[in-house]
Amino acid sequence: MPTRLILASSSPFRKQLLERLRLDFDCISPDVDESILEGETAVPYVRRLAREKALAIARQHPDAVVIGSDQCALLDGEILGKPGNHENAMRQLRAAQGRSVMFHTAVCVICLEGGIELLDEVPFEVEFRRLRGEQLDHYLRMEEPYQCAGSFKAEDYGITLFSALRGDDPTALIGLPLISLIPMLERAGIEVV
Repeated sequence: MPTRLILASSSPFRKQLLERLRLDFDCISPDVDESILEGETAVPYVRRLAREKALAIARQHPDAVVIGSDQCALLDGEILGKPGNHENAMRQLRAAQGRSVMFHTAVCVICLEGGIELLDEVPFEVEFRRLRGEQLDHYLRMEEPYQCAGSFKAEDYGITLFSALRGDDPTALIGLPLISLIPMLERAGIEVV
C-alpha cells in the first residue's frame, strides 16, 4: 500500500486541519477550474470539485494517497463562493444577517495505483447574528476572509458573527471534514491512530 500522502490544496486552513492528525504529508496546489456548471447545485458542485482536485494531483503521483476537498455556502438556494474582495464579502455577510446558511464540504481520497476512490460530503449549518454594517466592516478589515466561502473564518474571529452552529463535524466548517476523512484514510492504508 502507498505511504505518501498529499493534500491537493494551497489552503493554509486545510493544511492546519490535516496537521491535527499528525501525519506526514505534502501540499500540492491543483490547477482546477472552480466554476459552477450550468444547473449544478451545491452538493454535486463540491463533490465534483473535491474529486477533480484529488484526481488532478493523483494523475501526477499515481502511487500516493491524495486528499481533495471543496466547500461552498448555500443561502436561499444560491451558492455563495469565495467573495474575492471587501465589497462582495460585505454583500454576503449582510445577506446572512439573522439567517441560517448551510455549508457543504466534500472530501475525496484517491490512490490510482491502489484503485481507491472515496468521496463524502458533510453539511454544517451556521446561524448568523444580526450585526450593524460597521461591525461587519470591522470584522472584514480585521480578518480579510476574501478567499473563504461565506466571507468568514470560523476558526478565528469569525466566531463573533454567529448565534449558533449545527452539525456533526466542526472541522467541515473550516474546510476539511476530519471525522469523515479518518476512516477514508484508513481504508486507503494510512494509519491515523
